Amino acid sequence: MKITESSGSNQSSLKFILRSFHYRNYLLFFSGQCISLIGTWMQNIAMSWLVYHLTGSALMLGLVGFVGQVPTFFISPFAGVLADRWNRHRILIFTQTMAMLQAFTLALLVLTKNVSIWHIIPLSVFLGLVNSLDAPARQSFVVEIVENRNDLGNAIALNSSMFNGARLVGPSVAGILISLMGEGWCFLINGVSYFAVIIALLAMRIKPFRIEGKQDNIFKNLVEGFAYVGRHAPIRYILMLLALVSLTCMPYTVLMPIFSSEILRGGPHTLGFLMGTCGMGAFIGAVFLASRQSVRGVEKNIPFAAGLFGISLIFFSQSRSLWFSLLLMLFAGFGMIVHLASCNTVIQTIVDDDKRGRVMSMYAALFMGMAPFGSLFAGTAASRFGAPNTVLVGGIACVIGSFLFAWKLPALRKIILPIYEEKLQSQQGKPDYEQVPVT
Repeated sequence: MKITESSGSNQSSLKFILRSFHYRNYLLFFSGQCISLIGTWMQNIAMSWLVYHLTGSALMLGLVGFVGQVPTFFISPFAGVLADRWNRHRILIFTQTMAMLQAFTLALLVLTKNVSIWHIIPLSVFLGLVNSLDAPARQSFVVEIVENRNDLGNAIALNSSMFNGARLVGPSVAGILISLMGEGWCFLINGVSYFAVIIALLAMRIKPFRIEGKQDNIFKNLVEGFAYVGRHAPIRYILMLLALVSLTCMPYTVLMPIFSSEILRGGPHTLGFLMGTCGMGAFIGAVFLASRQSVRGVEKNIPFAAGLFGISLIFFSQSRSLWFSLLLMLFAGFGMIVHLASCNTVIQTIVDDDKRGRVMSMYAALFMGMAPFGSLFAGTAASRFGAPNTVLVGGIACVIGSFLFAWKLPALRKIILPIYEEKLQSQQGKPDYEQVPVT
């Protein structure tokens, strides 16, 4: 009898964690992205290894990271206005198709042995332009396919688990594949993987909707978005910490080939293991967030997770043991994703619906758009002061930022909690996750 009760409890817990799968469109989106993101992570690892193999330069690693992400910083705010005006579903179909073409082009160049760094840079810029339009549309689209706001935090956490489950699988497979067959096959597999998400998007049944103010001047809409963030203290401070973490800590990824080959004396398989272990920690963090019953209290995770991320990188920068480095990457991945997903969940919960695209474009600009400046700085600093010292300074900055945010948190919670109550009460009377059928 006890075994039966335990089994039933486990099934109930799993059903609760996966409750967003009861929305048909979300299940399609999740399934397609699962496959596509594995390919994306394979391409990321193959790209960093290919650049380092072609140039042997930490500065060039930083430069490629910079040109591939900097379009997000400048273009995402305008893309956010478009995401509030245009059909986000169609935007995603377009962006995923363009990203697929970029992957196939890279595969062709590498497999035919015609690739050079001067091919990689413009193709990275092209993908950055695509991502700058994709990111705000994708972040805002989740709200359209998860009708009950009570399940929004769960959907975002499951998205994070998907992203980092792919990070666990993709780099490990890429490391082995690069050793056996070369980088070109990783780009080819990534191109093929985009078919999964494109087919899933085409299979969705999206309700038509109208957005007011479509004819307003795009610059007026942009200024309105900036003004909204400026006067909304919780969103403003969350974005400020997010920008700091992206600038100082996230660029550690572009230096990972140096750690794997020069610091830890390994090869592409070592790079795959390090990134895969980071993905495992991130996956655990995402499951932790998905198991939460409500969005209430998620804001407390923001400074704690940022601090854990920074401390892990501080110790990682000084480690010369592969096993200890892998353990630290586990904690770094956990802290990173809990911080990012908690920021995303709080912002998505408290933002006004008519400003969602613009605010999430700022989220994308500061999360993805600050990283290229960090990558360029990290590559430059690593070439002069070494990769370990560069990562050490980034970790220290992240820890300081987390303490400052924690100091402001009590005042911010006084603003956030009433908004939670208002938003969640508006969902009363709607079916919960057990009552929403998969159709």
